[in-house]
Order: sequence, then C-alpha cells, then structure tokens
Amino acid sequence: MGDLNNLKVITDPRVGEVFGNYPKHVQPKMQYLRKLVLETAEEIDEVDTLEETLKWGEPSYLTKHGSTLRMDWKEKKPDQYALYFKCTSKLVPTFQLVFGDTFNYETTRAIAFGLDDEIPVVELKKCIAMTLRYHKVKDLPLLGA
Repeated sequence: MGDLNNLKVITDPRVGEVFGNYPKHVQPKMQYLRKLVLETAEEIDEVDTLEETLKWGEPSYLTKHGSTLRMDWKEKKPDQYALYFKCTSKLVPTFQLVFGDTFNYETTRAIAFGLDDEIPVVELKKCIAMTLRYHKVKDLPLLGA
C-alpha cells in the first residue's frame, strides 16, 4: 500500500488474489479503478478508514458513512469491467441525472466500461466520493453533487 496521508486502509489479503486472477489484459484496468477509489477516499476529509474486502467474491470498499462500492470483471461479459453500487440506493439514478450519458449504466446497479474506454476521471471520482459518503449526503438534492 502506498503512503496515504491520513487514510487507514484495511485490506483483506484475499483481495490481492482476486486482482491477480483477472486476465493479464484486464489487471491494469482493475488496478486503475482501485487506485481511483483509494485516491478519492484519501481526498475526503471525513473518510479516515477504508475497508478493502471481498463481497460476492468481488473487491469491495466500505467506509463508516458510505454505501458499499464493488468492482469486477466477469467472464460472461469479457469486453467490459464495472463499478457496482447498491441497487436500492439513489446512487446510479443520481449519477444519470448529474452526468447524463458520460457513463454507460447497467440499470441502477453499475457503471460499466469497455476495455478500450477512456475513463472520465473527474466525473468518476465524484461518483466514488458520493458512494463513500452516501449516508452523509443521501438526503441532499442530487447527493450534494
């Protein structure tokens, strides 16, 4: 783990195994999503601890006041990888309102990326931040976007 200023990251060792088991051409994509999650968590003052664990066998990120954020690549959709959100939350519907067609959405549960897509970093980090702070912002218009 790199030197993250005030952020305590608790990583389940099995997470590294999952990243290591992705196909070689997918690993850098997944590692980049992970890097964006860690960077974003570091930039949020009220996030002091980030738990990196597995849920349903997928790398998952939890904070005290956040909604679970998962990421994965699946063999049944080999040309894409995705960030997954709690489908009963207001997250993905809010992202659709705020960011429109910036992202490719899978119903109310995911933002999917093609393997060759360029990731809109600024917008994605805003989505990640809303997720990691969800229980603090869920009653704000557009989740405080």
